[in-house]
Amino acid sequence: MKVPDFSSIEAAARSELDSKFSARETAIANGRRVIQLSAKAIRSGHRGEIDEAGSLLEAAQALLDESGAAMAGHPDINVGILNDAAKEYAEARLFLALAGGVEIPAAADLGAYMYTAPYLKGLGEAVGELRRRLLDLLRGEEFEEAESLLAVMDEVVDLLASLDYPDGMTGGLRRTTDMARGLTERSRADLTSALVAERLRRDLRGG
Repeated sequence: MKVPDFSSIEAAARSELDSKFSARETAIANGRRVIQLSAKAIRSGHRGEIDEAGSLLEAAQALLDESGAAMAGHPDINVGILNDAAKEYAEARLFLALAGGVEIPAAADLGAYMYTAPYLKGLGEAVGELRRRLLDLLRGEEFEEAESLLAVMDEVVDLLASLDYPDGMTGGLRRTTDMARGLTERSRADLTSALVAERLRRDLRGG
């Protein structure tokens, strides 16, 4: 029996797998960097450094776009960290928009790799950052703005709760929604306590 020559098969396999490996490594490296940049953007947003936050998110979006282009020809590869990166990026962008009272970007505005599931999970996780912002407002006795922010949190929870689809389609959105609802209710309790305390102070000063 003649020994088969596998050289052409090996060459074809290596060509395809090398390309997949390169795309995968790009997506993983970029995903980690996107997560870091998004976290820094959120911190900058809390400090009021809006321009810095915007610059960080522009860099993050460029990396996501690069990863999306690299992975476009390899739909059979699942890179979980890239989905996590997309969610973190969406969270940062949505938090800054909601806290700043500016137009909320749609998923399509956040790059080619931004799908509905990571976008919605990012929106839900942005509620945690909104709570942090609300507590900062309460410490500064900015009660009117805190009430407005709580109304925003309520709207986010209502939206997410209305999207009652299987978790396999939404990447576990139901759990994110439950967490956002809990944070919103805690924020409501904190705001109520602060308003009651403020009324008592006013009554005492008036007396």
